Amino acid sequence: MDFDLFVIGAGSGGVRAARMAAGFGARVGLCEERYFGGTCVNVGCVPKKLMVYAAGYRAHAEDAAGFGWQFGAGKFDWRTLIENKDREIERLQGIYEWLLRECTIVNGRGRVVDAHTVEVDGTTYTAENILIATGGWPTKPEIPGADLAITSNEIFHLPEQPQHIVVVGGGYIAVEFAAIFEGLRSRVTQLYRGPLFLRGFDHDVRQFLATEMRKSGVELHFDTNVTAIRKLPSGRLACDLTFGGPIEADQVFFATGRHPLTHDLGLERAGVATDRKGAIVVDELYRTNIPSIYAVGDVTNRVNLTPVALAEGMTVARRLFAGMDPTVDYELIPTAVFSRPNLGTVGLSEEAAVAAGHEVVVFKSDFRAMVHTMSGRDERTLMKLIVDAKTDRVLGCHMVGDHAGEIIQGIAIAMRAGATKRTFDTTIGIHPTAAEEFVTMRTPAS
Repeated sequence: MDFDLFVIGAGSGGVRAARMAAGFGARVGLCEERYFGGTCVNVGCVPKKLMVYAAGYRAHAEDAAGFGWQFGAGKFDWRTLIENKDREIERLQGIYEWLLRECTIVNGRGRVVDAHTVEVDGTTYTAENILIATGGWPTKPEIPGADLAITSNEIFHLPEQPQHIVVVGGGYIAVEFAAIFEGLRSRVTQLYRGPLFLRGFDHDVRQFLATEMRKSGVELHFDTNVTAIRKLPSGRLACDLTFGGPIEADQVFFATGRHPLTHDLGLERAGVATDRKGAIVVDELYRTNIPSIYAVGDVTNRVNLTPVALAEGMTVARRLFAGMDPTVDYELIPTAVFSRPNLGTVGLSEEAAVAAGHEVVVFKSDFRAMVHTMSGRDERTLMKLIVDAKTDRVLGCHMVGDHAGEIIQGIAIAMRAGATKRTFDTTIGIHPTAAEEFVTMRTPAS
């Protein structure tokens, strides 16, 4: 065989598996047809977070007035942001390529030929094991004029900032970009077909965030969807809606889901099983129905988060080449939505805890953060704990407020260690912080 492992896709999961396998002494080949770092580095987490930072400076400047600072009328330059973002992404791409220095890199689209063969642009490579880590791709609804709209692949490269953008969708990406563009002073209209966005999150948290986003200026319309998009003589776009409308805007952004990127990978020819959504079906060891072919990350459409793909790729490399028997624990995975204010969560929502048969005690705190007592901003923070009434174990922790992701990360460690409500209650808080509220909530809300 040419390689011990051949990886298709240089995103988070593929790169982690490839470089760890090479570190264990394996002969590793890897092919990539677009860019090193995959979605996260190029058109996902990293550039999005940079834009979140950019959007936050406006609020910081406004808030500073209450503390005696006078900055005058601020001016934002979209092109400067995009150029500097591109420069940082190029730097990170170079780092990812450097991480693969012990691997053989092949530029081009890889296709599986059989259980031990991959073809890249006409050249075949053999390998004892094949790992597919091609990730996902944005999905557009099949409506007239959908080609006039953009997705997360294009939104990072717009030549001009839209003065009015319509965001369609109710997941992480839609909520985050609605907050980003509002922070950059675009007019933002967000449409979601359901009654409330962020389906699957705790209901109180969803409702609270919707209220805060409306206060900040985002025009939220639930139970509303786009049925068609038309280009007007002015060059603007008109969205026909299921309820109300039409709405005119400079740009329409679809954040209506992603699908596994498995088209034209040769899976059918090789006999690799996929589900009805095109996701590669794997077992607990990330093996497909072909024992020598593995898959990790978003292409399996299970828990589509970058840190999960990293953990899965690391697990495959350790099992195959280090004689280890690791597993990925999918319980208590913390996550954050970088909205304004931020949303952070780990564990069960109140609804999920009840549905799982737990008798729960709920603790909540809704308050105005200290900074806003002087900034004058009408923004509030929500913290919520879900506790098992019988065992006192904390089942879920949720927060809407500044730095929620940073705070929830630490609490996730405590919960994985089995923290009870008494553990929280007997922990001394850091004063004055918002985080101390998690260890001072004494009276159950329900």
